[in-house]
Amino acid sequence: MHVALRMRVTILSSTVLTAVGCGGGARARARPPSGPPPAVVKDLQVPENPYRIIYNPPVNLAKPPDTTAHGRKPGR
Repeated sequence: MHVALRMRVTILSSTVLTAVGCGGGARARARPPSGPPPAVVKDLQVPENPYRIIYNPPVNLAKPPDTTAHGRKPGR
């Protein structure tokens, strides 16, 4: 009987502590920013255009890799 009661108390207390630690779902929502962003943020933003995306062509896995670009020393 005591073990079952202790287990229930443990489960109930851990549930309550978890809910309180995570905010309990009753936290106030953050207000959206008012006005335009500051000049520092504007400098960090990337303009929306298709040229900002870096394109990498697909790799042919059937072809062996090019190992000549590593600059190995000849004769060693």
